[in-house]
Amino acid sequence: MGDQDGISPKSGGITISLTHHGKPHTFTIDPTATVADLASQIQDELRIPINNQKLMVSKLGLLKAPFAERPVTDLQDKKVTLIGTSTEEIASLASASQSAAEREAHLAAARRNLPKAYSRRDPQRALEDNTYTFATVRPLPNLPHPERSLAFLERLKNDPGIRAAMRKHKFSVGLLTEMDPLSYTESSHEGTTRILGLNRNGGEVIELRLRTDAYDGYRDYKTIRNTLCHELAHNVHHDHDRAFWDLTHQIEREVARADWTRGGRSVGSEEFYEPEVSEEIAYDHGGWTGGEYVLGGGGGTAATAAGQGALSRREIMAKAAEERMKKQKQAEEEAKGNR
Repeated sequence: MGDQDGISPKSGGITISLTHHGKPHTFTIDPTATVADLASQIQDELRIPINNQKLMVSKLGLLKAPFAERPVTDLQDKKVTLIGTSTEEIASLASASQSAAEREAHLAAARRNLPKAYSRRDPQRALEDNTYTFATVRPLPNLPHPERSLAFLERLKNDPGIRAAMRKHKFSVGLLTEMDPLSYTESSHEGTTRILGLNRNGGEVIELRLRTDAYDGYRDYKTIRNTLCHELAHNVHHDHDRAFWDLTHQIEREVARADWTRGGRSVGSEEFYEPEVSEEIAYDHGGWTGGEYVLGGGGGTAATAAGQGALSRREIMAKAAEERMKKQKQAEEEAKGNR
């Protein structure tokens, strides 16, 4: 890529290399510039709006807008991955969503015009399907290929087992969306623990971790579906008590029985279907409430629930991971308070 504003390495410019969607890019910039200046240059050359840009930098972590006055030299000779959606990709997603809506409207009109003798759908069932469902599904547009996440969320919404369970329990959810993989992840000397899902205000919003940490793959569909069963149970029970786990397992069994696909299929090509197995997971910290995205109270320890029935190994592991994350967060808050 050519020199910017006449600056070259020979005249004192420095080179910042990064990758975006697996493709390398090189920028030459004044050594006195800031990361915000680099973000402006990325916007000009790659047409990715500054507010959509995130930089994953080795040893530094995640940088995102506004980038403040951090010197651009902090990025020199480090591995930098740019995450962001260009204006063209955003327009493409909007066009795809509009086309999908137009197709659905066309099909709905065709169904309305069918002669009654050929319409076999139970009106009551149709009403329940439209009531006990996810009112909106939405991917995160700032992550790569949001149209793939949209397809994943739509598949969950239309899963025969999920639909049957939502009808039976009369579950209605306002928004089903995806979780940024860099959120709700805690690392310590004991390892890394990842929250898989969140339920806000008893079904106002359900957020699911669809992607792998590198944003380049998607987790196992059945694992995500089980997480969704877990989050749906929080529509009824806030804490991780015995009643909550009994309902979760009941929903999982109902979903499995109603799944006529018997194993499902991957979303898109297999290259976007990469489950991670060498990690600890905590489904969540319990149902959470409030106008902001703040975790609510978690369940107790395995010992606390002992009087409510024996917990399975899966439940004990989830609770243990949850407790470790809470202790890690408390330690970080105490460290901040002692500064």
